[in-house]
Amino acid sequence: MQTVAVLGAGKIGETLLSGLLRAGWPVERLLATDRRAERAAELTERYGVRFLSNKEAVDLADVVVIAVKPQEAAGLMEQLGPQVPEGTLIVSICAGLPSDFFARYLPPGTPVVRVMTNTPAFVDEAMTAISAGAHATAEHLALAEDLFRPLGRTMRVPESQQDAVTALSGSGPAYFFFLVEAMIDAGILLGLPRQVAHDLIVQTAIGSAVMLRDSGEHPVTLREAVTSPAGTTISAIRELENHGVRAAFLSALEAARDRARELAQQSG
Repeated sequence: MQTVAVLGAGKIGETLLSGLLRAGWPVERLLATDRRAERAAELTERYGVRFLSNKEAVDLADVVVIAVKPQEAAGLMEQLGPQVPEGTLIVSICAGLPSDFFARYLPPGTPVVRVMTNTPAFVDEAMTAISAGAHATAEHLALAEDLFRPLGRTMRVPESQQDAVTALSGSGPAYFFFLVEAMIDAGILLGLPRQVAHDLIVQTAIGSAVMLRDSGEHPVTLREAVTSPAGTTISAIRELENHGVRAAFLSALEAARDRARELAQQSG
């Protein structure tokens, strides 16, 4: 069993730790770090995980998960990179930062795996994309999958696709929450109480997502099944098209991808 150190116990870092514990990872094989002493004390009490200094954690770990904000990664790697023991696997969940960003601070040949997950990890429904850096092997990818599988589904993608993954699924939950918020407001406009509108839309969203996942049907097919000739749904779809909603989504995801690339440039 590998010893895993999570550097940065924010929301995603905590979610990874709790997921590993639920999956049966021994607590003595989990280490963590955080700049805030009160946060470390809170999570130690909650999970029993040891909190150490960054250097102590790196020295003891077989796998080091970098879970700090992208803007903090350079400072962390300048401090710790040269001290990483040979054979340690580095797993980055820093949005926008390519594996070669970390490689420049690490001893030659250190394997790096780049990961993008999303906030449904909090309810074990994450979509996690995993990519190999230059020195990462199939064994390293499999180990990264073992780490993130308790949080939901995992998928291997070429690293060249990770900025698109960040835009689509990394940021994706925010788009759905934004849409649900707008639909609740529309329900209120149509005369429904807020809680009624909320419950109607949330369950509709859950049911629709399950249909997409389990039916194997293309979303166009599922949409057409709801869209009767000259009915209410086609009238709504026409208005969405008139307002350029599809084009707005395309532009929004391009903007998110471009921002991921900017983060890499600013950190480099």
